[in-house]
Amino acid sequence: MAKKQTAFVCTECGADFPRWQGQCNACGEWNTVSEVRLGSVSTPGRGAQFGGYAGSGDNEVKTLDQIDLAELPRIASGFSELDRVLGGGIVPGSAILIGGSPGAGKSTLLLQTLCTLAETMGALYVTGEESLQQVAMRAHRLNLPTSKLKMLSETSVERIIDIATKERPKLMVIDSIQVMHMADIQSAPGSVPQVRESAAFLTRFAKQNNIAVILVGHVTKDGSLAGPKVLEHCIDCSILLDGDADNRFRTLRSHKNRFGAVNELGVFAMTETGLKEVANPSAIFLSRATEQAAGTVVMVLWEGTRPLLVELQALVDHSPLANPRRVAVGLDSNRMNLLLAVLHRHGGLMMSDQDVFANVVGGVRVAETGADLALLLAMVSSFRDQVLQSDLVAFGEVGLSGEIRPVSNGQERLIEAAKHGFKRAIVPKANVPKKAISGMEIIPVTNLNQALEAL
Repeated sequence: MAKKQTAFVCTECGADFPRWQGQCNACGEWNTVSEVRLGSVSTPGRGAQFGGYAGSGDNEVKTLDQIDLAELPRIASGFSELDRVLGGGIVPGSAILIGGSPGAGKSTLLLQTLCTLAETMGALYVTGEESLQQVAMRAHRLNLPTSKLKMLSETSVERIIDIATKERPKLMVIDSIQVMHMADIQSAPGSVPQVRESAAFLTRFAKQNNIAVILVGHVTKDGSLAGPKVLEHCIDCSILLDGDADNRFRTLRSHKNRFGAVNELGVFAMTETGLKEVANPSAIFLSRATEQAAGTVVMVLWEGTRPLLVELQALVDHSPLANPRRVAVGLDSNRMNLLLAVLHRHGGLMMSDQDVFANVVGGVRVAETGADLALLLAMVSSFRDQVLQSDLVAFGEVGLSGEIRPVSNGQERLIEAAKHGFKRAIVPKANVPKKAISGMEIIPVTNLNQALEAL
């Protein structure tokens, strides 16, 4: 009889310990360390089925020049936005983790994808949270083809693997990983050991059998994927579907991708017939008001492999409080405070007695520093109550000494702005293209004072 292994694992952060202790040294929580029983050292059938832990199944030692570099043909999902986020399509044998808040449309997107792909290849949809009748009702409401897609309602990972081995699908969806469980792990479904072992087991199965597996994951209150951090390490691609309940648009962003660019962005619209991809996201985020107001400027972001035009708004108003408020929605509040200090030191504009509010229209979250110049111009426009020209765009990074630093892909950003009818651009001097762009006046700036003079 094979010897059982036990471990002491924190249910909050997933840290392992050689023995039980009252407090977790990793996260500091009390009474969260519990004993769990891991899988057998040698479980009958698993070694023969998966060939050990290695996913490739080829244990022969090779030199680097002997490895075949022929790229595997990717599977087109039927959504160009989803293929863009995945780096060109679904790679056979890959493990993909898609997360999102409840109601964002994760199950709807995957059901639409699998119903389409099932017409030409084997596809298996495993649901553990919903019944088969509920999934069938959604597919009927969305008018999807249902004759070829195979469905399975199961939460046991061992049972799912046995059925998938017989069916041999090219693509399999697990909805969701938080409700899956393994018999060898003595803890409740959704716990750290169960999620970790179930994901590792499914990932190993996907790589050994060249089956693409998509795992659906829940998110926490702060928007990050729930479960142990090792869950994101063992999979190949991690993407998040984000969108508010009162907003019909959804953004799909990649946070980890071994087969493509990171931070790639895809935009979808939720309709009565499911998710529809948005081919030109800039047109959505540029739905500007008929009357231009002070504190509004358009900036050009670089999301993954394409530019994106979004509108940024700032409101600067006298504060009756001793400590004025600083609120940034879609932006880094610390970055905004930094720019206010630079504006005071190098621009001569003091806003220490003003409330400052900043917002990115459309619910887009901006992480890059290329939005510094646009945010700074929007705050000055609101503070001076001067309306900026509607055909003006701006981008650039602002340094602590007031210099305007260049950003990546400057020429591509300007070309995208020109396509949408913008005629003036305030950009770092190093981002000025060598060849003039037809119909656009480019104003190069090297420091904060030049940028303010350009207004």
